[in-house]
Amino acid sequence: MLFPSSSLGNNSEKILVTGSLPTRPFGITGTNVSMLALGGSFDTIQNQIILRQAIKLGVTYWETAASYRNGKSEKGLGNYFKKYPEDRQKIFLATKTHLRRPGEMTIALDESLQRLNTNYIDIYLWHRVESLESIYTSSVRDWVGKMKREGKIRFFGFSVHSDIEETMLAAAKLVGIDGIQFSYNFRVMHSDKMKKAIMACCDSGIGLTAMKTVGNESSDRFQGAPRMTESENELLSQLVGKFLQKGFTDIQARLMAVWQNPHIASICSYMPNLTILASNVSAALNWKKLSRSDMRILKQYAQATSSEYCKGCAAICTSEVGGDVPIHDVMRYLMYYYGYRDPDRARFLFSQLSPETRMRIESIDYSVAERKCPQKIPIGKLMKKAAVMLA
Repeated sequence: MLFPSSSLGNNSEKILVTGSLPTRPFGITGTNVSMLALGGSFDTIQNQIILRQAIKLGVTYWETAASYRNGKSEKGLGNYFKKYPEDRQKIFLATKTHLRRPGEMTIALDESLQRLNTNYIDIYLWHRVESLESIYTSSVRDWVGKMKREGKIRFFGFSVHSDIEETMLAAAKLVGIDGIQFSYNFRVMHSDKMKKAIMACCDSGIGLTAMKTVGNESSDRFQGAPRMTESENELLSQLVGKFLQKGFTDIQARLMAVWQNPHIASICSYMPNLTILASNVSAALNWKKLSRSDMRILKQYAQATSSEYCKGCAAICTSEVGGDVPIHDVMRYLMYYYGYRDPDRARFLFSQLSPETRMRIESIDYSVAERKCPQKIPIGKLMKKAAVMLA
C-alpha cells in the first residue's frame, strides 16, 4: 500500500508498505495477535481513516479504554464496527476499566460493550493496577468466570505503569490472569529484575503486550533543545545516523529492540496519524535482529538520558513525599506532553488529580525523593514545571 505524502503530514517522500503483519501467540490462550497493536488513546471518532488503514495493513489488535478521551475512543471504534461489522471478527479487541469491584465492573463492561457496538471483548483489562494481590479477590475471579461463561469477555488481565516487575511477579503466582500490558523498552529490558518478571509470566502462560516502547523522555531536554551538552548531542547524532545508514529510523530501531524478545506478543503503540502508522508497520514488516553494536548504542543512549526517564519505581519516590503527590503519574503526563507531543492528553490527565493534590505539587520538598531516585531525576524541577505547563 502506497501512502502519498499529502496524507502523511509533513513527509516529503512516499512510504511504501506491503504485505500483512506477522502474528505471535498471546500466552497460552490459543489466540495469535498481530505483533503491532493500535493504541486507541486518541479521538477515534474523528480518525476513522486510521482504523480503516490499520486493518488493511494487518494491525488487528486494537486497544482502548473507557476513560480514553472521555469515552470518545470506544465510541469511535464502535462507529467503525457499525459501518464495517465484518471487521469485528478480525480484531483482537482490548478495553480497560479503572473500577475494581464486580458490581461496578459489570456496569462498566456493559457500557463499554454498548459504546464499542460489540457483544464481547477479547481481553478486558484493569487499568493501571497497583497492589494486585489485594484487589484480585475470589469474588473478582468468580466475576471473571461468570463474564467468560456469558460470552462477554474471552480473557482478563491488567495494565501496569508503576512497580512493574513486582506486580508482574505477583501476577505469575495467581490463577486466571490471561494477559498483561506493561511498560517495556530499550531502557528497562536489560535489568535482571525485568527479565525475571517476564520469564515468570511466560512460564505461567500470560500473554504480554509491551507499551511505552519508544522510551520517550519526560522533558524537552532531549528533543533537540539547545540545553543538550556537546557529548549528548554527539551521542544522539550517532544513534540516529547509525540506524539511518541501515535503512530505518532510530524510533523503528527501538521497536525492533522490543520485538527481539520472543516472549512479547505485541507492541501497543500510540499511532494517532497515518505517518506513525505507516512507519511502525514498516518496522514490523522489515523487522530484523539488531546487532550487538546496535544494542550497545541504544544502551549508551539510555544511560546518557536516564535522568530524563521515569522507570515507574513509584514505591520509592511516592513514599518519600508521604503519598501526597503521585510523582510517577505526573512524570507520565510530562512524557505525553513532550515525548508524545500530546499536550491535550497530558493536561486532561493532570486535571483529573484532585485540586488539593495539584496545589501541593509546587510546595512539597522533593529533595529526599531525588536522592533516592535510581534514575537521578530532578523531580522537584519537573514537578514544578508540570504545575505550570499542565495547569
